[in-house]
Amino acid sequence: MGGCFSKPKPVEVKVELSLLEKEKDVDGLSPNGKASPFADCRPNGALGHGSDDDSTPPPLYHKARDYVEASVCHVKDLENGQMREVDLGSGRALLIKEHGEFSAMAHKCPHYGAPLVKGVLSKGHVRCPWHGACFDIATGDLEDFPGLDSLPTFQVRVEKDKVIIRANKQALQSQKRSKPMARCSAVINSSSGFSHVLIIGSGPAGLVCAETLRQEGFTDRIVMCTKDRHPPYDRPKLSKSLESTAEQLRLRSMDFLQDHDIELLVDKEAVSIDVKTRSVTFEDGSRMEYKKLFIATGSKPKPMVYNGKDVRNVFHLRTPEDANSIARLANNKNAVIVGTSYVGMEVAAALTDKAHSVSIIGIESVPFKKALGEKVGKAVMKLFEVNRVKFYMLNEVSEMIGQHGQLKEVVLKSGKVLRADVCVIGAGSIPATGFLKQSGIHMDSRGFITVNKMMQTNADGVFAGGDVVVFPFPPRHNKKVNIPHWQMAHVHGRVAALGMMGRPADLKTVPYFWSAMFGKTIRYAGYGDGFDDVIIQGDLDELRFVAFYTRGEEVVAVASMNYDPIVSRVAEVLGSGKTIRKRDVEILARLGKTGDISWLIDKGP
Repeated sequence: MGGCFSKPKPVEVKVELSLLEKEKDVDGLSPNGKASPFADCRPNGALGHGSDDDSTPPPLYHKARDYVEASVCHVKDLENGQMREVDLGSGRALLIKEHGEFSAMAHKCPHYGAPLVKGVLSKGHVRCPWHGACFDIATGDLEDFPGLDSLPTFQVRVEKDKVIIRANKQALQSQKRSKPMARCSAVINSSSGFSHVLIIGSGPAGLVCAETLRQEGFTDRIVMCTKDRHPPYDRPKLSKSLESTAEQLRLRSMDFLQDHDIELLVDKEAVSIDVKTRSVTFEDGSRMEYKKLFIATGSKPKPMVYNGKDVRNVFHLRTPEDANSIARLANNKNAVIVGTSYVGMEVAAALTDKAHSVSIIGIESVPFKKALGEKVGKAVMKLFEVNRVKFYMLNEVSEMIGQHGQLKEVVLKSGKVLRADVCVIGAGSIPATGFLKQSGIHMDSRGFITVNKMMQTNADGVFAGGDVVVFPFPPRHNKKVNIPHWQMAHVHGRVAALGMMGRPADLKTVPYFWSAMFGKTIRYAGYGDGFDDVIIQGDLDELRFVAFYTRGEEVVAVASMNYDPIVSRVAEVLGSGKTIRKRDVEILARLGKTGDISWLIDKGP
């Protein structure tokens, strides 16, 4: 595909010896020029910024030895719209050419480390090939989620037809940076029962809400409380990496939160809200008043009816401690998974190399039938069976039988008895909103909080986001939907924060999720609820396929295995407001052009 993707030429490294000019002071107000969004706040105009352990920005005064400069390619090696990963000697960078201009930034997505060179370049940003995060190529700023950090950018110039990149060595190594954030200017008593912004929940919605407020210049008190015992951590990894600790999974350290004046209260469960007095009561009997409230309590396991609920070693995977216990108890033992949710299936896959046996019980005929369709579900089921997993489908649990209080058998309604030393229930979830029943905050019949496009509830000053809400979804003509994706929760947090600041922001994102099993990853973008047809390109048996989900004559979602970056490409097209027609997909399927995304390029923004 042109010279830029040919074998790289030897890199010429030239380190500049002259001292740098004093860099521009980066401390200052946010772009909106406001130190605080609330009329009664007390800004002092002195905003600070900090970052997590491995994303600290370099000091304001630099020395030549802090930088590396290298000639990385000839000016004609890259065509417009191309990217290339280049070596600067002290680290690698992503070189981009768009509209005749070169730019350079970190080459790894700070979310999970995906190589951005394999992503999608379109209209001034790069979309990650793995999970769809977007970064502005001029600033490196994170434009769409998942993830929390942005990318460092590097200076590029052309001399004598050579493209030269100048980069800070520390930035090359860290491959990420945090956006500058304001500090709290109010004098705060930590025991005070009032917070300008109170956030219930420390998942991605709550964390992004808090960070967005600080990034946008909010200088009053922010308190984030959670019933969890740990600082925010990457919950989707629990089911994929059962032996990981909370420390290994952390999203932000306590030091990071303290540096940015985001107060975190752990083991702090909200039990009621009084919207008239603007106050929240906690399980420990304490009470806190708020000016703005953000509810992001997530989901909880769907109740199941069976006998033997007092038997031990039966888990709902909720915490790192749960995951660690499951892995320990399953070692060379018999594991039973109840439910074919993504969590349940991922746990089953993770246990196959630890447990003596792994069995899955499901109420459908094949896993993922409702979300991915029967054909894809059967292909995934076959992958599990090849890896020694036994399925008991169209079945349910009748009883858990214990010996000396510990699980020994799982009895199915069909009469089948399974040996079991540990059981994981992954049979779906419901919103964790039971504490709101007497609050006056409106919920639908299923317990989801109803919000508007700014994540506002019907109660003044109360916002909500993440798994607990139904919200107006623009691609479905603002029909209120629930999309319980990790990525979507990030978006809700940002939209809510901007709404609190009186700066309404459109919910511009394409839902994106992923599931990893046996070293293979299903990627999915769009909102396929109610799809009426699935068009498969590729080979399901080989698990190299693209599945397009359609409603009527329109593609509404896509899933793939081993065809990156087509899901991110489709997300880019759908995100631009363009339509992918069913007939176009059918033609390509007949021609056998699986994974060929050239036909999508013209549909991009």
